[in-house]
Amino acid sequence: MKILLIEDDREISEILMDFLQMEGFEVQGSFDGEQGVKTFFSGSYDLVILDLMLPKISGLEVMKRIRKESVVPIIILSAKDTESDKIFGLGLGADDYITKPFSLTEVLARVKANLRRTTQYSSGMETPEVCLGLGDLEMNLENHTVHKNGLPVDLTAKEYEILRLLLSNPKKVYTKAQLYSFIWQDDYLGDENAVNVHISRLRTKIEDDPRKPQYILTVWGIGYKLGSAKE
Repeated sequence: MKILLIEDDREISEILMDFLQMEGFEVQGSFDGEQGVKTFFSGSYDLVILDLMLPKISGLEVMKRIRKESVVPIIILSAKDTESDKIFGLGLGADDYITKPFSLTEVLARVKANLRRTTQYSSGMETPEVCLGLGDLEMNLENHTVHKNGLPVDLTAKEYEILRLLLSNPKKVYTKAQLYSFIWQDDYLGDENAVNVHISRLRTKIEDDPRKPQYILTVWGIGYKLGSAKE
């Protein structure tokens, strides 16, 4: 597995690169946002670890540019640890958020969880159908695209997986803990923000009126389920 690490603190970068390489990963490092973008689009990477405070181009701008072309898992690495910072980062398309200072074992666990989730969906967890759909919404499992009313809908990796899980199990109600377990492939520690943010962003992309969702319904006190698109 190949990882791109975009971190301007060379000491942190060297420690992370050495540790991840010892764990069997191939790691490429970049030390500013501009270099990070060029490196990403000149190669093929399975995961990106991205610092927010970067010279030349900010981490958020780097993430925006990557997200225009790719749904590769992105883990934010940042000293900003407030709830609003985490929600903002996740809302812009990050898959995970690690605050500094961090432990190397935490980074490794998050990296493995995100990579495990993407590889599992491509080997053995595929549903037999080529396409899934509901109302005017259609998901193609072969080319990983989503269309509504015939127009493409750009989703992040986790938004796609949440929608895929619901479309694959239209009668099931998922708790937030279950969604976190299935999508993040990690233990749920009671932090609802990650699930809430991704559900909210997914609704803004597929619902006619996100305030009155028809595709992803809230089951109060329990979690979420697939709607009928006509309710």
